[in-house]
Amino acid sequence: MQKTKKDWNHKNKKNTINLAFWTISWTASMALSTFGRIFIWHDNMTLSIAAILINLLIGIGMILANIRFIKGLDELQQKIQLEAMSIALGVGVIGGLFYSQLDQANIITSNAEISHLVILIALTYMVGIFIGRVRYK
Repeated sequence: MQKTKKDWNHKNKKNTINLAFWTISWTASMALSTFGRIFIWHDNMTLSIAAILINLLIGIGMILANIRFIKGLDELQQKIQLEAMSIALGVGVIGGLFYSQLDQANIITSNAEISHLVILIALTYMVGIFIGRVRYK
């Protein structure tokens, strides 16, 4: 029995909601593991380790949800995702190493922060998705 477009849309919507849940959960657990040490449990090493491990486990769940989401897409959407991820990976590696070298050579006055790299990768990925959708429309 073939799946109808309605069945596919329902599954795609379910996968999107599942991915959003895992992404929000991971972001919240990242905030907790980062700021909980400062504002809640005041450098308690046991609680810090527990929060970091929980963040890791939720992150693995988010990766699995992303795989499920991508597998549920049609071939064109998968191609757009793959291209956007490829560009974001390249920009992340090349840009991150460039940024690190600037810091190591004291060419920039601030320290190279991983958060800046995460923002660069996220923005590159979003632009890649946008360009892919426009190009294949």
